[in-house]
Amino acid sequence: MNSVSDRWFAAHDGQAGAPAAAQAPRLQAIQELGQPALPPKIEGGVHCLSIIGQIEGHMVLPPKTKTTKYEHVIPQLVAVEQNPAVKGLLVVLNTVGGDIEAGLAIAEMIKSLSKPTVSLILGGGHSIGAPIAVAAQRSFIASTATMTIHPIRLSGLVIGVPQTYEYLDKMQDRVIRFIVENSRIPEGALRELMFRTGELVRDVGTVLIGAEAVQAGLIDQVGGLADALQCLRAMIDAGSAGVSRPFPPFAGGAAPLSPAAGPGFAAGGPRL
Repeated sequence: MNSVSDRWFAAHDGQAGAPAAAQAPRLQAIQELGQPALPPKIEGGVHCLSIIGQIEGHMVLPPKTKTTKYEHVIPQLVAVEQNPAVKGLLVVLNTVGGDIEAGLAIAEMIKSLSKPTVSLILGGGHSIGAPIAVAAQRSFIASTATMTIHPIRLSGLVIGVPQTYEYLDKMQDRVIRFIVENSRIPEGALRELMFRTGELVRDVGTVLIGAEAVQAGLIDQVGGLADALQCLRAMIDAGSAGVSRPFPPFAGGAAPLSPAAGPGFAAGGPRL
């Protein structure tokens, strides 16, 4: 025993080989879930999934960037579906967006769960965070939280051929189609928000704060953690499951934003 930690583990476990055995579950949890400890025992049947920072896709982001890795999230969603102790899923978002395909993969898995799902935007649910938020059966947003809706953007080498722009158009349509199918916002209104000019300093798009996201039809309701949990427990008690979702009327009697005459095209890419 050459270190203080070795002596500590030996004193508590009674054997010199205990440190490696004690650290094995922690190392495995870090590798598989990105957390230093295994997920806690489910209490009350609700599993909380956090989407924090930038959604990381196939490319590893710099170490100082706070990320949500899709290879950590997808196994959790599979476990939620298979674990009978989990009755519902609460998705908490505070994300700036990130990789489109990783974000859509997470959103599709949340949408296809057979158990009740509720999403809550705290701080921000920007860019590709929007499809993840609307993928739940019921969505909430804090009164001070924001959502930035803008076209996809491309970083790195771009081949200047017509096929590149056709590919970007198709990718943009995938995002728009998913949001429209899982929220109350019309496609024309969503495109108008995405391609609006004059609001963002270095980009085209729109920033929606709290109730504005509800008015636009993106989010169902303004609320906080207690509201989201109360809604989820009510859905669990009622046995509400599946991908269908009833939509309430617009909050405060507000009408949806009017669509523009037609969308333009902005240079974009596989990041939101």
